[in-house]
Amino acid sequence: MSSRRYARGWGALSLAVGAVLVSTAAPSQSPDRDPEGERRVAASRDATAVVAVDGCAADGGLCSDPRHSVVLGGDRVLTGRPFTLGPKATGPVELALRTPGVLADVTLTDQRGHRIAGAQSADHTRWTSAAPLPAGARYAARLVVDGAGAGAARRARLDFRTAPMPAGERLTVTFGPEDGGTYGVGRPVTAELSRPVPEDVPGARRAVERALDVRSEPHVDGAWHWVDPVTLHYRPRTYWPAHATIRVHSGLDGIHIGGGLYGGPSRPLTFTTGARIEAVTDVSAHRMAVFRDGRLLRTVPVTTGKAGYRTRGGVKVVLGKEPLVRMRGDSIGIARGSTDFYDLKVRWATRVTWSGEYLHAAPWSLDSQGSEDVSHGCTGMSTEDAAWLFHTVREGDLVRVVNGYGKPMTPFDNGFGDWNLSWSEWLRGSSLAADATGTAGRPSAGALGPTL
Repeated sequence: MSSRRYARGWGALSLAVGAVLVSTAAPSQSPDRDPEGERRVAASRDATAVVAVDGCAADGGLCSDPRHSVVLGGDRVLTGRPFTLGPKATGPVELALRTPGVLADVTLTDQRGHRIAGAQSADHTRWTSAAPLPAGARYAARLVVDGAGAGAARRARLDFRTAPMPAGERLTVTFGPEDGGTYGVGRPVTAELSRPVPEDVPGARRAVERALDVRSEPHVDGAWHWVDPVTLHYRPRTYWPAHATIRVHSGLDGIHIGGGLYGGPSRPLTFTTGARIEAVTDVSAHRMAVFRDGRLLRTVPVTTGKAGYRTRGGVKVVLGKEPLVRMRGDSIGIARGSTDFYDLKVRWATRVTWSGEYLHAAPWSLDSQGSEDVSHGCTGMSTEDAAWLFHTVREGDLVRVVNGYGKPMTPFDNGFGDWNLSWSEWLRGSSLAADATGTAGRPSAGALGPTL
């Protein structure tokens, strides 16, 4: 599009990139000089504004990029060659007014016409994008400069391109759960990265978190938590709302992560939540109460883990369901020949840990259900109750164990124990949270076989 289309009523506009931003259009002996652009600024007697463009925040505002300028004045437009931000200009883009006046309005759009989020400084002389801009893309900035001279506010447009990505492997992400499904309100969003992002790479984890967008209808506030260098989980402060729609999108494509690593394209995710189903097992009372959206559906007599095999306490999330599963004692370290050894085919098994804790039918312990704990860690009940529970719950539904004697459910190594962290503890695993103090590591995994 010809720049003459934007000529009427415009003032002079100078575009500077990198370390030269701290100067005005005065001549300089820097090797980054653009003498032609300086002559244009000097020759434009009705110049009303000088605006600097910087994309070097990731390098402390210091980049060795050449100066580029476009001068617009009066009823004609003088323009230099089209320019591209240099490869080191990988930080958020900043537009800064270097002459008297204010930036009354700034709109930055990408090549598809999508508006880029950003914020004005308190004195309205500086506008900064909320995040770095992807590499290899075109952008257009529309500015309204007020108070820069006599007459009405001046309007201007400038176009620029970010540097192309260098060759090399790209960081991509795979989201969970599966796209298009309906899950319980306890199912966190998971993000598995294609390459590790170490904590000690400056700004890298912040760049990743900024690019991973989660939105829900109805809206809830949430945060990412780094489980390890390749895994993040996202959850709200409390559980997801019932019957919500959650959309997850990666904006990593083209973003500079750090250390020469750039993001690549990833598939988005959309899923919904069902009713809020919660099974609450009171170990001391030997009863399990099942609720849907706060309404009691059924109370079930149960037996839980006996001494030496106590059922884990806290909040767990349904991981899956198996209508028939074989359970053996040697899968959790019980030797064959021991009085505790077992080898049984168990029906209507609802899994809540990877190490093999289930809620399942246990017809052999009917006399103990509702009165004592005799299992090896699972929650046993009648075949009728286990079948009913199996058909009532779905992946992501909540299972809470209270008033028990077992160790607490761990957050990440044995299922989705995310909800056992307080909100302040959760935020400490986020690189963007204001009170973040570190990254939680993933504990070692437990035994993989089912308990009984």
